[in-house]
Amino acid sequence: MSDIEEKRRQVLYWRLLARLFDPEERPALESSSVAIVDDLGLPAAVLDPGVSVDNLVQRFPDLGPEFEGLADLADPPAARPVPAPGEPDAEALGAVNVPASGPSGTDGNAPDATGHAATNASGATGADLDASGTANDDAASATDGGTDADDDAGSGGVAVRRAALMSKLLLNAFSTGSGAVSATRLAEWQKDAGWLKCALGGEGGREISGTLSELEGDLVRRMALREVLADPRLASRLTPSMSLIEQLLRDKANLSGVALANAKSLIRRYIDEVAEVLRTQVQQTSAGVIDRSVPPKRVFRNLDLDRTVWKNLPNWNPEDERLYVDKLFYRQTAKRTTPAKLIVVVDQSGSMVDSMVNCTILASIFAGLPKVDVHLIAYDTRALDLTPWVHDPFEVLLRTRLGGGNDGPVAMNLAQPKITDPRNTVMVWISDFYEFEASRPLFTMIEAVHRSGVKFIPVGSVTSSGSQIVNPWFRERFKGLGTPVVSGRIQKLVTELKNFLA
Repeated sequence: MSDIEEKRRQVLYWRLLARLFDPEERPALESSSVAIVDDLGLPAAVLDPGVSVDNLVQRFPDLGPEFEGLADLADPPAARPVPAPGEPDAEALGAVNVPASGPSGTDGNAPDATGHAATNASGATGADLDASGTANDDAASATDGGTDADDDAGSGGVAVRRAALMSKLLLNAFSTGSGAVSATRLAEWQKDAGWLKCALGGEGGREISGTLSELEGDLVRRMALREVLADPRLASRLTPSMSLIEQLLRDKANLSGVALANAKSLIRRYIDEVAEVLRTQVQQTSAGVIDRSVPPKRVFRNLDLDRTVWKNLPNWNPEDERLYVDKLFYRQTAKRTTPAKLIVVVDQSGSMVDSMVNCTILASIFAGLPKVDVHLIAYDTRALDLTPWVHDPFEVLLRTRLGGGNDGPVAMNLAQPKITDPRNTVMVWISDFYEFEASRPLFTMIEAVHRSGVKFIPVGSVTSSGSQIVNPWFRERFKGLGTPVVSGRIQKLVTELKNFLA
């Protein structure tokens, strides 16, 4: 790629960054970018974030395959073979399919007789930018079609063209603006996000899915959610995410009919996705130890071949070179399981929504394990015993009341009567522990429970990122008690619980 083509790419990406971080247009960047896309034979609408990709492709159908082919962006274009003297440069002739007409219907950008894209010598437009975003003296050379630069049909032109198209996808997906959002705007953004994921390919699309879900959640918060839920077509296209689930749980009391049915469907989808991940983590974590008091089951799959050979070595007959086995040995596979009680207390105040969802699902998974008695309590200023629905996290979440303050002692008063065998009980308390005037009474109650023999596990939060905010006053006292706050990552909590149940 020539220096001029590299400068053109820089102009497009500087313009992308400028528009992402500041909605105000930079005249030098805008005029340079317009000249570049015009020189490439692309419509000016490629630079307009207000035009959806679907709309653009409908007006210019040839761009559809190009957007879809951007997944190959990571693979640099192959170098053009040098033609033999007197032979036409066939690869350069067909490297880029440049439309014969621009957006206005004129053919000022049509290929010339050699098959190369005609250039637009418009002066200082494809500028090399300095840190301030202004054009310097290299502007003229960036868009000039002089003999020193490769034409757009070369590998450099292909890279610049790809940069222009990828900039369009990134700008439409990440420049979501501010203020109220209409249902039409959300639908257009969802389609644009789909184009971006397609362009990034399978792996790239998966990596960016989380970020796109957060952006979608922000758009949902800025619009009338009930309007979206009342439209089955729009609701079916929503991507379940933590931010969306939080909005649904907060607004569920105001939903009815089709909107409520769609909301429940989204919550169920999200729960099933998270549950599958957590269930795998629980299964992969070792549970229980071998119980030597239980005789091994004498079946072929339990045969301990190495031990059988070792124990029967004295029966080796060197004359016929055979080992005569008079006793078989089997592996012991029975694991010692002790009936255990798991009491999960979850702060359902507004700051703990993520933990509420994760721990509700986790409690339901442990409730499905043999010989584990699981109880679930949610609280804010009041406590609610959700144990009857612990096997169905969907029903639990529909019964939660997000928001409000914290009153830990109320929850402890509901949890303590459930402790019948302290040495065989674990209490998981998920909260940021900002109890304020109730802090000392709550810690006194927790200390009493811990000294009775209950394994107490304080958890600051249970999120996919592992971030946690915990009242420093509680954090220090938990350390002194010998029960430090568990990291917010749910894998750590799963391991702690499995070790106890073992």
